[in-house]
Amino acid sequence: MNQLTIRRPALMKPLLAALGASLAMLAAADASARETNVTGPKGNTATREVQREKGSVSTTTTGAQGKTRERVLQRDAEGSNATVTRRDGSTLTRETERTEGGSTSTVTGSKGASATAETTRTETGSTTTVTGANGKTTTVDHERGSLREKLKQRRENKQ
Repeated sequence: MNQLTIRRPALMKPLLAALGASLAMLAAADASARETNVTGPKGNTATREVQREKGSVSTTTTGAQGKTRERVLQRDAEGSNATVTRRDGSTLTRETERTEGGSTSTVTGSKGASATAETTRTETGSTTTVTGANGKTTTVDHERGSLREKLKQRRENKQ
């Protein structure tokens, strides 16, 4: 268990931001379980527990008022699944399926509404179509190397 004292106002957001920063500094390459406590100048404490196994990460953060947020992530070569349980008990999920030619991700909110992002990859780039919970869609095409070529062309035009 690591303890870190932060000299900031005892507000929840700065406390949790400091907790996240301390975790980044204290991360060990092959750590399987870790607990970190952060105490603010007024004595408020937040705790974050991280459990890692091959292909999965489980995080539980308990704030100064005892409310808990959990995130569970499982991933493999075919995709990933993440579930977040908020402090109020509501749940969000994200499921991603990977294929040779792209991926599909679906995010579902606590009230059942969902949005989907479908990406198709080719040798020359990718196309991503996002469909929101309201049914509206938008598509983004990306060509590999196109930005680099445009910048090169601009430099040549300036000379």
